[in-house]
Amino acid sequence: MREIEIWEHVLKWGLAQNPTLIPEPNTWSDNDFKTMENTLQHCLPLIRFFSLSSADFFQKVRPYKKILKHQLYEELLGSYLDYNNEPSNNILLPRHRNIDGIINSNIVNLNIASLISRWIDKKDIESKYAYTRELYLPYKFKLLLRGSSDGFTPKKFHELCDNIPYTVTFIKIKGTEEIIGGYNPLIWKSHHNAEYGKTKDSFIFSFKSKNDFKDPILSHVNNTDYAVGYHNRSGPSFNDDICLVVKEKNDSKSYDFNKCMQSSYEKKIRDTEDEFLINNYEIFQITKKDST
Repeated sequence: MREIEIWEHVLKWGLAQNPTLIPEPNTWSDNDFKTMENTLQHCLPLIRFFSLSSADFFQKVRPYKKILKHQLYEELLGSYLDYNNEPSNNILLPRHRNIDGIINSNIVNLNIASLISRWIDKKDIESKYAYTRELYLPYKFKLLLRGSSDGFTPKKFHELCDNIPYTVTFIKIKGTEEIIGGYNPLIWKSHHNAEYGKTKDSFIFSFKSKNDFKDPILSHVNNTDYAVGYHNRSGPSFNDDICLVVKEKNDSKSYDFNKCMQSSYEKKIRDTEDEFLINNYEIFQITKKDST
C-alpha cells in the first residue's frame, strides 16, 4: 500500500470516529480540526509524510494542515520548496513494500536502487530529501556480473557485459562499508588501445554504506568526450574517476590497480585518491518494468 493510501485510510477512520464531521475540511471550524487532531494523535507520528509526492502533499495533506504540528508542517512544506533545506534526523524513511523482482544484489538495497532510478530519470536530483520520498522503482535491475561468483577479471567483465547498454555498476570497497559506482547509458567495449565513449547522461556516485544513504555523493559528467573508457585490461571505467585495471598485459588476472581520481566528472566521490581493493562488484542492466 502506498503512503498516500495509508493517509487516506487514517483520515477515513478518523471521520468514522467523528460522524458529525463531514469530509470537507474547508468547512471545518478550529474546534473540528482540534477534534480530528485528538482522534489521530497516535496515528499521525507513524505517517511517512515526507514520502509523499508534491502533488499528494498539496492536494491531500495541505487541506488538513491544522491537525499537524506547526514545525512538522513547515519542514514538510520546505522539503518541496527548497531543495537546499536540510532534513532533520527524525524523519521516518520510506516504508518498505513487498516489491519483488526489482534487484537481486549483495551490495545495495531498494533504497539505493530507488535513488539511482531517480538520478537516471533526473527526478529530485538536487533535493536533499530525495532519500525520504516513496521508493521510485520504474526499472528492473538485471544482474550481468557479480565478482564474488564470476571473478574480478577484465576478461570476464567483457564477456558478460560488452555491447549491453544502460548499465549500473556497484563496487564495494574492501575494508570499508563504502559503495561507489556509476551509470553508463552506452555499451561497454574492449579495445587494445584506450578509447572513450561520449555521453552527457552518465554519472558516478558513492554511498557511505548499504544502510547509510542519506548523504550520497552524485557526480555528473562534465567532460562528455571522456565519459567512459574502453580497454581490454580494464573493467567498468568512468575515465580516471572510477577505474579498475590490470597492470600486466593479461586480461585473465584480477584487477590490481583501482582508483578514483577526479578527471571527467564534476566532483570527487571519495575523500582519497589512494588505490583501493574490491570486496565485491556487481553490474546490472536496467530495463523498464513494463518492457518485455
